[in-house]
Amino acid sequence: MAKIAPNKTSPKAKSKRMDSDTKTLTTILIGLGVMVVIIVGGVAAFTYFEQSQKSRLAVTVQSDSVSAGIAQDNSTTASSVERQRVLSQFNAYEGRRSTFNPDTAFEPGEILIAEPPSGFEDKIRQAGFGVLEHIRLGRLNMSLVRVSTPSGMSVADAIKELSILLPGVTIDANQQYEASAGGSAIAGSNAREMAGWDTLSPTCGTGLVLGQIDSGVDMTHPALVGQHIEHQAFTKPGREPGPPDHGTAVAAMLVGKADWGGLLPGAKLYAANMFEINEDGKKVGSSIGLLKAVDWLATQHVDAVNLSIAGSDNKVVRQAFEFAQKAGLMMIASVGNWGSADKPAYPAAYDFVIAVTATKGSELIYSHANQGRYVDFAAPGVAIYTAQAGGGGKAQSGTSFATPYITAMAAILNNAGKTPTPEDLRKALSTATRDLGKPGKDDIFGYGYVNARPSCK
Repeated sequence: MAKIAPNKTSPKAKSKRMDSDTKTLTTILIGLGVMVVIIVGGVAAFTYFEQSQKSRLAVTVQSDSVSAGIAQDNSTTASSVERQRVLSQFNAYEGRRSTFNPDTAFEPGEILIAEPPSGFEDKIRQAGFGVLEHIRLGRLNMSLVRVSTPSGMSVADAIKELSILLPGVTIDANQQYEASAGGSAIAGSNAREMAGWDTLSPTCGTGLVLGQIDSGVDMTHPALVGQHIEHQAFTKPGREPGPPDHGTAVAAMLVGKADWGGLLPGAKLYAANMFEINEDGKKVGSSIGLLKAVDWLATQHVDAVNLSIAGSDNKVVRQAFEFAQKAGLMMIASVGNWGSADKPAYPAAYDFVIAVTATKGSELIYSHANQGRYVDFAAPGVAIYTAQAGGGGKAQSGTSFATPYITAMAAILNNAGKTPTPEDLRKALSTATRDLGKPGKDDIFGYGYVNARPSCK
């Protein structure tokens, strides 16, 4: 049987062969490294070219549609603003989820009647109802009556009773609303920095007129002193206006001084306070305050109205908002912070109102934002550094703080006559969005993150 002889190569020969093998391996590794560099470089070059082509295409599309002083933001530089945005995206505290229940939030013992028929008072008084207030919304050409329910009768039963007494008449509760703020954050950037608008002129927005319906506004805050603001409170008889907390933050985002993050510092703002202190010492915002505020703004020829509030559907409010839209009001509202996908927030969910959700950074959804088919657009809303009533500021999160971005762009487009209807505005802004989530419009981001800003220098 043949045997394999053992290898008896000399140590010197072994050493030479090992040196040769090492050189060969080194040559192979160097070659592979060169190939990797070439491949990576080629991919990078292709990616850069592709992104550049997309950028040019986006600008071209934008120039054909959203061309009324708004430019799509295609900046990709790793600036300090971008670094802050990334930090906000992954590390910002999102605040608390709202515990507000729109289904049970209404003024106890009160009902609203729209366009009551002649002789209605005698009918309802005989049934135990009382007339508390007659309200005339002159600009909306609408009459309302606030009535009290009979003793011991629930609001739901009172609505049913009145619907029988006054068939065909629009009747509902005096619904309550909340400001759509989700709470304080650990740290953040102001509104301009968060969206990359920090290089815009400190007079950007000159000639525009904005409206806001919110809480009160601290007119002595450094961010707002000297700015063009008119403020009016709409409260029930016997109640004091609510504190200027949430409204101050939103007003400063809209028209505050540039160094405080004001998006359109040159614009004029009509600020309506719909919140008040009830008999239990709680801050509440009712349908009556909301509708009086809407009617006031309808007389001021505003280019867009910011509604960073949320509540339930209401037949009387819906009718009034329809009249407001026909009167030319462009209304932008927050989708709310209940974290709900099956309970729409109003007025955002009305077809004739633009609904805005909030993102964490520029990619992730704010975890407490409501969802639904009514969501139109997304904008930054987490860790926004805002003005605080009494002076100073703090970082806050919520869909309230995303809404002013869309209000600002809506005002520019509407003022230029480009978007006479809410549907026109949706079409215009949808050409300047970055699609997030599922392809196309979805229930979380709507059309997507609006990647645009005013073109004022």
